[in-house]
Amino acid sequence: MAPVAVFVGVMGAGKTTVGQAVAAELGVEFADTDLIIEARAGKPIPEIFVDEGEDAFRAMERETVASQLETFGGVLALGGGAVLDEGTRKLLAAHTVVYLSVELTDAIKRVGLGAGRPLLALNPRATLKYLLDQRRPLYLEVATHTVTTDGRTEPDVTAEVVRLLKT
Repeated sequence: MAPVAVFVGVMGAGKTTVGQAVAAELGVEFADTDLIIEARAGKPIPEIFVDEGEDAFRAMERETVASQLETFGGVLALGGGAVLDEGTRKLLAAHTVVYLSVELTDAIKRVGLGAGRPLLALNPRATLKYLLDQRRPLYLEVATHTVTTDGRTEPDVTAEVVRLLKT
């Protein structure tokens, strides 16, 4: 079993919103690895970062992504930093990956300036720009399809993704 599609992109790209809509359109389940990690850890990701550190979170993320890629048959959204792990990127090579691309201005509008986002706690605008610049090549590396989300509505992006998945 493998996911129908795996969504990647920086925070604010629309992975959860569009992923849920695509799953509904295709009649499959939706899962978000961040929510799975929170359920397993019994606490939100910001608390995992504070209590256990980013390395512990990334280890949980790596294991969760690997497990879901083997066992989940719906639409799967990965956390924005999941692609930082080389092993995860190698695993994604065998899957249909949709990179939802977003530029800084739209990403900031969507996520605000850091509320509940541990990586945006200090200087959110500069940090988000750094994350975009750092991760974009990795998203492109794993992407089967790249869909730009800037200035677009969820139904428009969803329709494009569904069309790409059906071709």
